[in-house]
Amino acid sequence: MAAPAATSHTPAAPAAGAPAPGKDGRTRQRSPLQRLLGRPEIGALLGAVAVYVFFFAVAPPFRETGSLGTVLYQSSTIGIMALAVALLMIGGEFDLSAGVAVITSAMTASMVAFQLSLNVWVGVSAALAVSLAIGAFNGFLLVRTGLPSFLVTLGSFLMLQGVNLALTKLITGNVATESISDMDGFEQAKAVFASSFPVGDITVRVTVLWWLAFAALGTWVLLRTSFGNWVFAVGGNRESARAVGVPVTFTKIALFMTVGFAAWFVGMHLLFAYNTVQSGEGVGNELLYIAAAVIGGCALTGGHGSVFGPVVGAALFGMVTQGIVYANWNPDWFKFFLGAMLLTAVLINLYVRNSATRR
Repeated sequence: MAAPAATSHTPAAPAAGAPAPGKDGRTRQRSPLQRLLGRPEIGALLGAVAVYVFFFAVAPPFRETGSLGTVLYQSSTIGIMALAVALLMIGGEFDLSAGVAVITSAMTASMVAFQLSLNVWVGVSAALAVSLAIGAFNGFLLVRTGLPSFLVTLGSFLMLQGVNLALTKLITGNVATESISDMDGFEQAKAVFASSFPVGDITVRVTVLWWLAFAALGTWVLLRTSFGNWVFAVGGNRESARAVGVPVTFTKIALFMTVGFAAWFVGMHLLFAYNTVQSGEGVGNELLYIAAAVIGGCALTGGHGSVFGPVVGAALFGMVTQGIVYANWNPDWFKFFLGAMLLTAVLINLYVRNSATRR
């Protein structure tokens, strides 16, 4: 009987023109440059470097060490809110009421403490409850009705703007709250929300430290926790996220409440930095927060972005705001530069993203 034919374990040679194993389009590894260009914040980072070099060249006071503290302070007050707004945008929504919500928070703390003659920390706690309630209201109304966040938060914006002005006039007889600088607990609260300290020739405001701490926390939440995965999922496709078990309702409401928390914190800074607050302030700031997030690489359509990007976007605002002053230009040009930065950052992000895809 003939012996069985020997079997060969040598793999067959690939057909001519076929991609080598592990080198097809599905498994090809991207180069470090491609991965860098694919980062959502790369456009903002390139823009920040360009803006810094520009004002360093044309504005001599911008080069002074002490000017850095002012730039960082301007960046931090926008940046804290921009972080929360960016997380909300990654989750597929945005909040037009964020600017006036800051003033609502400050007014609540001031009037509760002053009108009732209480320790200012009671007012701070009441303001936190109100701010979180505003965020929860926006989120709950959004998920229950299915209305776009533009309409929901536009309504909240108008209501809060009216409440801020009407209640201040009704209670204080003025458009500003009373000074609370001599009330119990003021100095302790100021130390938390509005203090400053020297670092060499630089005066650093405590908001800068809080800004960086919140950025680190936000990065960890977004990249290292289940909630961060939920944020990307609901921002990418809400129905698909719900189909795989993501708690869409909880995630949306939590994101709006995060914006409420940030509004409370910035409101407390304004109150304890200036002792009083004007009821008509805050209008238009929501666009600055959204712009900082977009400049930082967050997509308006959701599902794409980072926490580091809005940090860079806010730093751009700080540099431009102070750079215009140090260059002795008309500050009215700020809005022009704001629009130019926004368009440039969007175009750069589009270019580098397409470049990373083509390589």
